[in-house]
Amino acid sequence: MTPVYKLSANSVKNGRTVYGSMLAGNTAFIATSFESIATTTVDSYGSSSVTFSSIPATYSHLQVRAINRKTGGTWGQTRLTVNSDTGNNYANHMLYGDGSSAASGNNGFPINWISGGVETGTTQSASVFGSYVIDILDYANTNKYKTTRSLGGGDNNGSGYCWFSSGVWMNTNAITSITLTPENNNYAQYSHFALYGIKGAA
Repeated sequence: MTPVYKLSANSVKNGRTVYGSMLAGNTAFIATSFESIATTTVDSYGSSSVTFSSIPATYSHLQVRAINRKTGGTWGQTRLTVNSDTGNNYANHMLYGDGSSAASGNNGFPINWISGGVETGTTQSASVFGSYVIDILDYANTNKYKTTRSLGGGDNNGSGYCWFSSGVWMNTNAITSITLTPENNNYAQYSHFALYGIKGAA
């Protein structure tokens, strides 16, 4: 049985603890640095591209996390464009390896897309997806070109790729939409894409 205590003015006055903040001795809750903005998963019909639009300008940076597979072909690289800009206003560099050799490249300069990350195709095992994370830095800053960095890869039970790339969109406009497009064919069912906003320092 829970005991019941009688409180008096004296016990309340002398037994109280004074705290310097509204936390009252509790640990402060610090929200995560990442906030989910939107996610999408490709259905059985496939998809020629995935777009995140109406991106708020309330974060310091953006991050895309994805697992993806194409409806045909073999290993490829997802193509990233922003604000529906398909002109030759992009540049990128990449470094990649397959476990036995490494290579680098830039896909030409200028180009009309940024190299986003690794994607698999139908020549890889059915359950194998490429995965990557793309950071889009200072996306809302209207005083600078927008830069990206991507890290990803894929494993096909003994063969695969590891991938690192960086890119630039040569425009000072704030980024309000992002489009991801497979190198060829369509995105296959279960390909999944998530967009996060990264907060700045408090």
